[in-house]
Amino acid sequence: MEVVLMALQVLLGLVILNVWLIRSKRPTRWRGGDALNLREELSNYGLPRWLQAVVGIAKVSLALLLVSSPWLPWLGRPAALALSVLMLGAVLMHLKIRDPARKSMPALTLLLLCLVAASSGESGRASDASGQGPRETLARVGQG
Repeated sequence: MEVVLMALQVLLGLVILNVWLIRSKRPTRWRGGDALNLREELSNYGLPRWLQAVVGIAKVSLALLLVSSPWLPWLGRPAALALSVLMLGAVLMHLKIRDPARKSMPALTLLLLCLVAASSGESGRASDASGQGPRETLARVGQG
């Protein structure tokens, strides 16, 4: 289960990095309103430029923390929790401008997956039945 959680955290981080760094200037069918790129989408939501920058820096930073969580496992849960707050904001922005429900599905899906990724246990460090963390589990899998 721990390897699945770790993979989910990394996948979430990569998806966010893809949206914010690779596809930010491309139109998609998921963009809010009639936006052709991420900047237009955030403007459609009424966010000022400075807040757009804050959201972008926060999402990219949290995504990098998720990607690094196999090596720094204590970062996965807080990063997933913080990202879930931002994804809730994204869903609410789609509702604010009365987008069709299908446009908010990626944000809603990411929100739910972030909540799953954040549910790694009380310590914030996922462990398997043996009590081992990601590094130990990967080492054991590699030896098997």
